[in-house]
Amino acid sequence: MAGELEQVVVELRRVIAADFPIVSEVNDHLLHMKGKLFRPTLLLLSHQAAGSKDARAVTLAAVVELIHLATLVHDDSVDHSVLRRGLPTINALFSHQIAVIMGDYLYSRAIIELVRLDDHEALRVLARVTNEMTVGEMRQLEAHDKLAYGEGAYDALIRAKTASLLSGACEVGALTAPAHFRHALARFGMLLGMAFQITDDLLDYTEPEAVTGKPSGLDLREHKVTLPLIAALARMPAEGPGRLVVAELMEAAEPSDDLVAEVIRLVEGAGGLETARQRALDLAQQAEAELDVLPPSPARDALQGSIAYAVERRS
Repeated sequence: MAGELEQVVVELRRVIAADFPIVSEVNDHLLHMKGKLFRPTLLLLSHQAAGSKDARAVTLAAVVELIHLATLVHDDSVDHSVLRRGLPTINALFSHQIAVIMGDYLYSRAIIELVRLDDHEALRVLARVTNEMTVGEMRQLEAHDKLAYGEGAYDALIRAKTASLLSGACEVGALTAPAHFRHALARFGMLLGMAFQITDDLLDYTEPEAVTGKPSGLDLREHKVTLPLIAALARMPAEGPGRLVVAELMEAAEPSDDLVAEVIRLVEGAGGLETARQRALDLAQQAEAELDVLPPSPARDALQGSIAYAVERRS
């Protein structure tokens, strides 16, 4: 995919180009921050694996990455994060106001590009996905009783916040393919996205800042309850010392390093990390089964490889 991904970056530069100096400066920083282009890769692989013939695939892949970048810019501002992939976030380098406006700018550029392509189906899928992601972020903000936050609510959150865009990327890649290919790839993306997010949440407990590019235990410091903690809390006595330590962390405005480390030890000791790992692997197996409907091809093999990347990565 290397050649097509280079074209995706060229398209990204074209779509977000602006004459306004501060927008250009932020755009340059964003293009340095871009990751492995996982979502565009999924779109292009789905396009090949489904046998689609759409000359706009590279541009659609750029639009998907643009939507992803917009969510990252907004998320970092909401969370007051200072690092993303080892680089300063937009809100840290510029300001929260600029981050909010830039996120809006990126979303609007994505919409303009979809309208220019005159592809109502792609617009319909990605507009729905963008709305789902926004609702997912609101779900996270509305989780008031942290210790009562359950697995059902967590699943709904990660479906909306992360998996919906991976599902949309795979589906948009196969829009011109037979319907059963398109629907299987949409389900594949959803399951893969859930496994991807659970793995990401696990990394927050297991990998140091030097590996992930963000401070270790950041989710706990921001009072975010993810699957490792949910699974561990389910095994802790209601009035036991473990829950009291977790409650102390959730009530602390700025939890100390020692307190964060203690909660990580408690979660690991209660089997929370292993439960989350197994759930990610189960979802990965389900995702792989969805690919069985596709004819054998190098692209299908690469989609299977993306499952291993999603659940075995270290950053």
